[in-house]
Amino acid sequence: MPDQTSSKPNCYALVPCAGVGLRAAAGGPKQYAALAGRAVVAHTLAALAAVPRLTATLVVLAPDDDAFERQVPGTQAWVARCGGATRAASVAGGLAVLRERGASEGDWVLVHDAARCLLRPAWVERLIAECEGDEVGGLLAVPLADTIKQAQDGRVAATVDRAGKWAAQTPQMFRIGLLQRALAAAGPGATDEASAVEALGLAPRLVPGEVENLKLTWPADFALAARLLETR
Repeated sequence: MPDQTSSKPNCYALVPCAGVGLRAAAGGPKQYAALAGRAVVAHTLAALAAVPRLTATLVVLAPDDDAFERQVPGTQAWVARCGGATRAASVAGGLAVLRERGASEGDWVLVHDAARCLLRPAWVERLIAECEGDEVGGLLAVPLADTIKQAQDGRVAATVDRAGKWAAQTPQMFRIGLLQRALAAAGPGATDEASAVEALGLAPRLVPGEVENLKLTWPADFALAARLLETR
């Protein structure tokens, strides 16, 4: 249960885990694909479980998900089968569940992709340390290093100036009440939590992340993640 005696707001992790991951071609939801002897999402939850500042982690599943407990046996994470058709809908549903479980509007929520399974606890702690005194919140991100091309019909249409551009990662950390309002205003089209908060006219803090914190999206990503896990 939430600690109501602490002077600091509680921090919760929320992991939307209701997608089907078609681009990964994993033969099923990519969060349940086997990677280094366990399901992808099991690696993710193990990293979050090792962050002492987190009061609890809530996993948001599809209503008909019957695989989670089998794929992640013995997890201490909270589970809610309230996932929606979009990421934004799943996160909004999860926030409502957190409120039902005693979280307040002023508590923090760290939304993290289930498929970012190379997460390290130290990166989460860095985000919390940078953002818990911030008025808005923020996200892990990395400055773009490659030259960026705008494509059209399979060819280069333009070269995009990469100066000042960052690639967003997760976790993304905001107050629960703020994020609820932002998602309600943004609707189902919000691709991440920060963009919904930005639409309210606010500027989330960019906290330097790590290139290793990649999101498993394409088939080749799984082989790369397996190699990285083997070197840890």
